[in-house]
Amino acid sequence: MITVTRTGPCMGAEIAAIDLSQPVSDATFGEIRDALHRHHVLVLRGQSLQPRQFHAFASRFGQPEPHVLDQFHHPEIADILILSNVQKDSKPTGLADGGTYWHTDYSYLTVPARATVLYSVQVPQVGGDTLFADQEQAYADLPADMQRRIDDLVTINVYGNRDIPDLASRESGFPPSEDQKAVRGMVVTRHPLVRHHPYTGRKALYAVSGTSYGIEGMSEDDGLALLRELAAHSTQPRYRHRVRYGVGDVVLWDNASVLHSATLTDPVYPRTLLRVTTKEAGRTMVQ
Repeated sequence: MITVTRTGPCMGAEIAAIDLSQPVSDATFGEIRDALHRHHVLVLRGQSLQPRQFHAFASRFGQPEPHVLDQFHHPEIADILILSNVQKDSKPTGLADGGTYWHTDYSYLTVPARATVLYSVQVPQVGGDTLFADQEQAYADLPADMQRRIDDLVTINVYGNRDIPDLASRESGFPPSEDQKAVRGMVVTRHPLVRHHPYTGRKALYAVSGTSYGIEGMSEDDGLALLRELAAHSTQPRYRHRVRYGVGDVVLWDNASVLHSATLTDPVYPRTLLRVTTKEAGRTMVQ
């Protein structure tokens, strides 16, 4: 039996007394998985993991999907993305400012992300937190007429941050090359604005911020206006949860249930994390 301690009023929990460097039984992993579905965001503090041990644990949540920015892949395990503001020989060792805006991982791909798992290697003296917003509760709190209005809508998604198109901004999102886009088949994708969770069946708003650039059947202005209205609603402080990292912390979240945003870190404070994102078992995009 694992010990799960709730850490936020709307979501978030910590799991104690598990050493991920040792084998985790199927029964124990099942409890971790169920806790993730209940709490959306989990933290396992103070782990000591080699990259392959981290990768093996993260892979239990599904098939890893390597990030499109392959220049930041781990040199031994391509499924691992290095997030870092550290430079070596004047070159970046990882992706420095990834996801510093509200978004859902891989919502620009046809097969959505299931879980994202981070392992904290180097923690800055100041900053470096991750913010989360509970999209299940945000949907549940919408007026019934708004729920009916949006339940069957379909969003149009493209890689990037729709609200800051300036690629020179640290908040715009690091752009992939044309070759990287071609290899990954990154084209316009369509997803339900309201998704049923693939395991629990609960409804949640999906990717209302970040990659969603419009809504099918609506004008560009009207679609963006509705998406921004829903994003403003669903990222209110009452739906938010903040995770602060220590060295060796493993943080994981359920992409079907939350939006998240990295916080910008001053380059003078070194920060390095390893990331694995797994994809859902089947294609749940709109056909």
